[in-house]
Amino acid sequence: MRTMAFLVFATLTVNASAGDSVVRLSEPVESTDQYEVFGSEMADKSAGMSLSKLVANEVDYADKAVRVTTRIAQVCQKKGCFFMAQDGDAMARVSFVDYSFFIPTDASGKEVTLVGTFSKAPLSDEKAEHFAEDLGADGSTVKRDAFEYSIVASAVMIPR
Repeated sequence: MRTMAFLVFATLTVNASAGDSVVRLSEPVESTDQYEVFGSEMADKSAGMSLSKLVANEVDYADKAVRVTTRIAQVCQKKGCFFMAQDGDAMARVSFVDYSFFIPTDASGKEVTLVGTFSKAPLSDEKAEHFAEDLGADGSTVKRDAFEYSIVASAVMIPR
């Protein structure tokens, strides 16, 4: 059931163009030589659980606050308004509370820690195509599943 996100990732990797300019629509709420925090302040900077563990225990964490440390596989190239998190075969789309902040579009490949609410929800064909296009892929080529894992984050800590 995690195939949709993985197939989107594989398609996007091929279609993503190197050398695109970085879009940075939000300023960090905290910035050091080691990291930047976007969204709300994050008092606890310790690592969270892995995305794989979260997905494997989805019933225990459904609609609950979570702290996750994961790799950013891809970032929305239009605004940085969401990203695809990946840990092995586990994938989740991470968006931001009330569309109130964004992350830099060049954050792909970084291991981040985030705080947010986890869920599993149905994914329509239209949404799957829209998300794929925002990531830089041809939305008509996306293979779909009936659901997606997602996290609505209130804070994301990105290493420099």
